[in-house]
Amino acid sequence: MFLDRVSLGLPTIEVRFQNLNVDAEAYLGTSASPTIFRYFLDLARSAANFIHLYSSQKQQFSILSDVSGIIKPGRLTLLLGPPGSGKTTFLKALSGKLESNLQFSGTVTYNGHEMKEFVPQRTAAYISQYDIHVPLLTVRETLAFSARCQGVGTGYGLTFETHFQDFLFETFFGKLVFVSETGFINDLDMLTELLRREKQHNIKPDPYIDALMKASVMKGQKEDIVTEYILKILGLDICADTIVGNEMLRGEMLVGPVNALFMDNISTGLDSSTTFQIVNCIRQSIHIFNKTAVISLLQPPPETFELFDDIILLSEGHIVYQGPREHVLEFFESMGFKCPERKGVADYLQEVTSRKDQRQYWRNHDMEYHYISAEEFVEAFKSFRIGVAIEHELAIPFQKSRSHPAALTKTKYGATKKELMKACLAREVTLMKRSASLHIFKIIQLEMSAIVVALVFAQARKQHDNIQDGLVKLGAIYFGLNSLTFTGFFELPLTIDKLPIFYKQRDFLFYPSWAFSLPSSILGIPVSFIEVALWVATTYYAIGFEPSFTRVLKQFFVYTLSGQMSYALFRCIAAVARDHVVANTGGCLGVLWLLIFGGFVLSHNNMQKWLSWGYWTSPLMYAQTALSINEFLGDNWNRALNGSTESLGVSVLKSRGLFVNPYWYWVCLVALVGFIILFNVISAVALAFFNEYGKSQTVIPHKKTEKEQSDMVGEEKGHLFKDNKSSSIGSKTDSMSISKSNLATISSIDSEVNRHTNQKMLLPFTPLCLTFENVKYSVDMPKAMKVQGESSGRLELLKGVSGAFRPGILTALMGVSGAGKTTLLDVLAGRKNSGYIEGSIRISGFPKKQETFARVSGYCEQNDIHSPYVTVYESLVYSAWLRLPSEVDSKTLELFVEEIMELIELTPLRDSLVGFPNVNGLSIEQRKRLTIAVELVANPSIIFLDEPTSGLDARAAAIVMRTVRNTVDTGRTVVCTIHQPSIDIFESFDELILLTRGGEEIYVGPLGAQSCLLIKYFEEIHGVDSIRDGYNPAAWVLDMTTRTQEDILGIKFAQIYKKSDLFRRNEALIKELGEPHPDSQDLHFPSKYPHSYLTQFKACLWKQHKSYSRNTAYTAVRLVFSASMGLMFGAVFMGLGSKRSTKQDIFNSIGAMYIAINFMGSQGALTVQPVIITERTVYYRERAAGMYSALPHSFAQVYFLQLQY
Repeated sequence: MFLDRVSLGLPTIEVRFQNLNVDAEAYLGTSASPTIFRYFLDLARSAANFIHLYSSQKQQFSILSDVSGIIKPGRLTLLLGPPGSGKTTFLKALSGKLESNLQFSGTVTYNGHEMKEFVPQRTAAYISQYDIHVPLLTVRETLAFSARCQGVGTGYGLTFETHFQDFLFETFFGKLVFVSETGFINDLDMLTELLRREKQHNIKPDPYIDALMKASVMKGQKEDIVTEYILKILGLDICADTIVGNEMLRGEMLVGPVNALFMDNISTGLDSSTTFQIVNCIRQSIHIFNKTAVISLLQPPPETFELFDDIILLSEGHIVYQGPREHVLEFFESMGFKCPERKGVADYLQEVTSRKDQRQYWRNHDMEYHYISAEEFVEAFKSFRIGVAIEHELAIPFQKSRSHPAALTKTKYGATKKELMKACLAREVTLMKRSASLHIFKIIQLEMSAIVVALVFAQARKQHDNIQDGLVKLGAIYFGLNSLTFTGFFELPLTIDKLPIFYKQRDFLFYPSWAFSLPSSILGIPVSFIEVALWVATTYYAIGFEPSFTRVLKQFFVYTLSGQMSYALFRCIAAVARDHVVANTGGCLGVLWLLIFGGFVLSHNNMQKWLSWGYWTSPLMYAQTALSINEFLGDNWNRALNGSTESLGVSVLKSRGLFVNPYWYWVCLVALVGFIILFNVISAVALAFFNEYGKSQTVIPHKKTEKEQSDMVGEEKGHLFKDNKSSSIGSKTDSMSISKSNLATISSIDSEVNRHTNQKMLLPFTPLCLTFENVKYSVDMPKAMKVQGESSGRLELLKGVSGAFRPGILTALMGVSGAGKTTLLDVLAGRKNSGYIEGSIRISGFPKKQETFARVSGYCEQNDIHSPYVTVYESLVYSAWLRLPSEVDSKTLELFVEEIMELIELTPLRDSLVGFPNVNGLSIEQRKRLTIAVELVANPSIIFLDEPTSGLDARAAAIVMRTVRNTVDTGRTVVCTIHQPSIDIFESFDELILLTRGGEEIYVGPLGAQSCLLIKYFEEIHGVDSIRDGYNPAAWVLDMTTRTQEDILGIKFAQIYKKSDLFRRNEALIKELGEPHPDSQDLHFPSKYPHSYLTQFKACLWKQHKSYSRNTAYTAVRLVFSASMGLMFGAVFMGLGSKRSTKQDIFNSIGAMYIAINFMGSQGALTVQPVIITERTVYYRERAAGMYSALPHSFAQVYFLQLQY
């Protein structure tokens, strides 16, 4: 390196952890199951526990148990472990990001320094597996904001490595510092020193390095360089200017100046080649710059696995192995286990410690197999030579004097307060521009209200004759305040939607809370100006307020401050509540407090004396008073009534108990400014100290249930390992040939499948074939592509794809990203409701009709969408109830559901709540199996699955594919899209449809034993390299068929396939299966839905009743609000309803009824919206499946069910 030539040193970090224990508390058994009764009971228990009158029912359990080890700089470490092993907690513990509610013991040191001696949030970067980003920012803007907040543009330089053949650059980010007599020096000094040393050693500066180094110290350039580099290595450069949309993006933390990286499952949603590219870039950077990195991956392919230097294997909270990758298999072989030849080592390591999978790898023939626990592995590793070496090294403390001065960051933030404020303000301006339609809609809504008010009160324009005329004007003022106050309600959902991003960036010390909240307040001022200006311009002269221009301005200022107060109040409520339902309820209470004590609905003179505090603490009272004084002390009202010495304006003010002295206008203005400041301060404090609302609650199952589950699943799976030692998933047609002589007719398939089905399944089904020929799909050409010069009117996504899916055959749809896998699946399943579809799709020889096809098919979406507040069993019963024919009685339905649960291995999870993804309830793998089961209980003949293994670890993916294999073995037709399959998963398929980018098929046919037929086909193509021994055929074929390889070889794989014998045999197969059997009939159902509207309504009402009764965040909070509202009304209007002697008494009663009706309705409408939004996505899935009509669902969810609450 060029730095070595001039003796410039780089900071490094050695992470040590000794006797590390992490414990948590969780509810036992069903104690965490939500009900309204339990919600209030938990509140009482919490209060009793706080005053030490009640002990918590939570039980303590261990996440990490006495783990110790060393992570060396300059070595890339892979963290592996089955689900629940503690990988995420381990990474958080090492990076200093553990949640405060976890109990932590032991030590974690960086270069011998404990966490309290530096700022771990800025020294190490933890990259979460959950991608939370601002949806309205582009990818480049997201990374640039991260770089700016972390001080990339002000605090550190950029390193650069070159001289690899002809200008091959390997770049990375980091601090460029060196040790001299003065210790740390800044970037400009560093560049000066570098140039001086190069001159001293007669070294000619590299022109590229020289240009980069000079650019890196120029203000405003450095963060751009780092951002562009991270975009490049993560493959995000092609979508750098695309709106994020809250999707996958993991470069945000990488642009920061950190020397230790802890990455959690970063391969989720990525194909194997992209994962390899990213890990390879990180590996080069780690080796070049001696950084420290630990990466957790779900399903690392063998080529990616080989990039790592060290392995840490976790199991049940214990470190089973830590050390060089080359010796990991040796350790397990010493324990009697061996990795099969065609088994990925990473997959093997995650299964060999599992009770359910360990037996298949036992190879010690001298001893009978017995289960070896994680604790036994740990003890064995301590005596293994690698474990002995680590223990010996840990016994020698790290010398702090060896630590580089710049290795550990000791400043809290990466930039100055001014720079952080500027960055947050610039981001908020961008977000405001992107959400301009929302603000425009809000302004239009307010202007329409202003026009209505102007028309309604226009008749009072010239009426200034008596107190009644004044009260009319007061009503117009009140309605204006009411409208502007409710406008601030928009801030509630906007603020809450930003909170997850804020909490993440706050915890990583991007910026303080005030830097997040202050820009919203500042940018809200011009919005208020526009809103108020339109309101005043529309209503002021139309209603006939005091025509003085000074008073127009004074009304404008009061309305503006009222609008700002409203914005600040609702942002404050959102920061405190942190949940849509709770915040909407709190917002209603806030508005109720403003209006009921505002002095118009109930005058101050008529309030209970002990409630005067409410009057003085209502900001709307000050706004009402200022506006009233501004109007009624004007010239129009400056005349006395007959028999009175006071002006008419003063009489109007006194009749409503308002102040009459002019100086109160300015007092009220100051009070409004004070409320604005107060609400913003409370908001900033809440943002600083509160954490995310409703984090996941862990439930410990009873020990007996856990053991029974393990034994039962082990028995179910045992037979799967008898004949296949290299794979836990069988394949039905490994050696199947596709010659025409072996083509089965429909009748033979039917008889074979029916015979198999009658033996295994309670309900019979009709096996069906699906053939498609020359299927094309196109959409209207996007505007962005037209701007770039595309002249065609349509963009073609599928270009004449043909194939056949048969019963009992598991078919894979595979291809690189953008090949059209999901598009083809959606077209065949009838899930595309836009675009242009051409070609022939036939079901057992008959043209496909979507109305009937939906009744015999199932579609498992990639995103597992389910109602969160029902159990696994209830989800399946609900689906079966609405999708099975009405002839199936309830007893048979329940037995069939039980049978499907056994098939999909969901019986142990029968009474578990589904929950929310990544928050609580079922794990990702369990949700995927539930998705499959929900479709299976409909007893379909054809099932489509969109990437069923995406986001799963190797073992979970094996469980899901075993489930799919079981489904195929019942005689159904199953089709899956797959992304980055392991060898096991890939070879569990029978046939493959391989698509290339652009939607063209390049292989359609069987895989053969160990993918021999697929490999043979491509190796016979001139120029294609042969597959290496042990290499994953799926990864090999994807690498060999890229556009780059096509350009290198000068061929088109799609054209080669169209000219092959395989294509002609497939044509013959499609033609044969595309002809109806003489004795067969087309699918026909007498009605669109399996059940009547009444049955649909009953089923929807049943599920919604269970969902609402368990959604305590909605039902309990709504009950609390109603009780609070009733208490407030009872206290404020106590005894006033019985008084009818004066007009004011009547006005008080009318005001009470107006407020009650208004707020009971608005509260119900506002609080139910988040609940409806959650169920809306479920409704779209269920409606597409043909479960029910919109009318019964709406009646059940909105009308009848809401009446209960």
